Amino acid sequence: MKLIKMSELDDKLANLAEETAKSAYAPYSNFRVGAALITDSGNIYTGCNIENASYPATVCAEDVAVFKAISEGENKINILAVACIDSDEQPIFPCGVSRQRMSEFGTEEVIVVHKGNYKKYKFEDVLPFDNKIKFSD
Repeated sequence: MKLIKMSELDDKLANLAEETAKSAYAPYSNFRVGAALITDSGNIYTGCNIENASYPATVCAEDVAVFKAISEGENKINILAVACIDSDEQPIFPCGVSRQRMSEFGTEEVIVVHKGNYKKYKFEDVLPFDNKIKFSD
């Protein structure tokens, strides 16, 4: 898997994802996740995970950001950053449902944030991954 060099915009998205994770509603898992994305029009949207006692009703941070963007008339997502501020050992990639949603709107690149460290990947390299992957891979 080939990493992509980070830009100032990527740093901004990564920082926004980490900051937004602090707003997550995660009383059941204590697993706060934030996401930030930029659309083809240059607008930035953020989202955090929102859990529910009926666990399947939980919404991922990436999905919240995508829903906000699409509901505001966007139709193309260029870059999406995701950060789990409560993951101790490994970075967290978007789950399969979120990756499918991201693919629907042409996401090109994904930034994975882990404890202040960021790595950027082409979306087609992220799509096949399981929920967790080691940064050393």
